[in-house]
Amino acid sequence: MSRTNFQELLDAGVHFGHLARKWNPKMAPYIFDQKNGIHVIDLHKTIVKIDEAAEEMKQLAKSGRKILFVATKKQAKDLVKEKATAVTMPCITERWAGGMLTNFPTIRKAIKKMSVIDKMKEDGTFDKLAKRERLQIDRQRAKLEKNLGSIRDMSRLPSALFVIDVQKESNAVKEANRLNIPVFAMVDTCCDPTPIDYVIPANDDATKSIECIMNILCAAISEGLEERKLEKDKEAPAEEAEEAPATGKKLRARKGAKPVDVEKEAEASAE
Repeated sequence: MSRTNFQELLDAGVHFGHLARKWNPKMAPYIFDQKNGIHVIDLHKTIVKIDEAAEEMKQLAKSGRKILFVATKKQAKDLVKEKATAVTMPCITERWAGGMLTNFPTIRKAIKKMSVIDKMKEDGTFDKLAKRERLQIDRQRAKLEKNLGSIRDMSRLPSALFVIDVQKESNAVKEANRLNIPVFAMVDTCCDPTPIDYVIPANDDATKSIECIMNILCAAISEGLEERKLEKDKEAPAEEAEEAPATGKKLRARKGAKPVDVEKEAEASAE
């Protein structure tokens, strides 16, 4: 059953593509028509692609994997940060640092610096420094927080990327391709869909369009997380039952063995 509503996408303006003169011919299969010099995206194909992406994201979340959301454009960054945080997924909304994926150990070291500075403030070391040094460290901490704070808990490479505006975030897409990390993306009619594994043909400029797609995908991720939680809750009682000691006076050591009277055995051992 489709989780996406056609009218909902239409109202959000998801079907508005880019100027026809700036189009990418590789997006031709997803274009329905041209009106007033602007391409119109075929929403029926968008729905199929959204549902495919949503199902895949749900399975990733269910298996406990992380999806890194990347959106640094003005009309998307605040919205993406809010939605990604709500489903406990990491996100990059300020600037894509070169080597974020291909040089991940170095990025982890930069994140570790934040923890070191926080520890200095807690144990009083920070207060013993000169005023100038404190200011420098504060600036460094603020810069790290701005650029890397949202991936602070990402201890390993993400299992997938979700990108808004593949032209603007081309470096992120290239790094993911190099490491064979699947890429989900909202792809407008002016973009090349070739490097994207899960293409969602959609208007990537309008806030309403971005919000509409984000709502659908984040709802799928939430479902996956909820199912993962339910499975864990079911497994816990089963594990407890296996670990619990056998009760009762008669025990069987193995299949076919005679029942053992526990009290008699205890008396014999005491003697």
